[in-house]
Amino acid sequence: MTAQTDTPGSVTAVYQVTGMSCGHCEGAVSGELSELPGVTSVKAVASTGEVTVVSAAPLDDEDVRAAVDEAGFELAGKA
Repeated sequence: MTAQTDTPGSVTAVYQVTGMSCGHCEGAVSGELSELPGVTSVKAVASTGEVTVVSAAPLDDEDVRAAVDEAGFELAGKA
């Protein structure tokens, strides 16, 4: 996906995460991603596997992968 800006100075990226099945899963993924530097918003949706992340600057894919792994799930890529 191409990064898009919603507000000045912010970047939105949508990732595909496998293994999420409930609200607890969404919370675990959101919690880990929220700890990345520059992240201002995270919305995870278990039913679609999509995680939308808004940050001050583009995130490093390996940092995102590590955070998703830490939550116990797998980053399948950008949606």
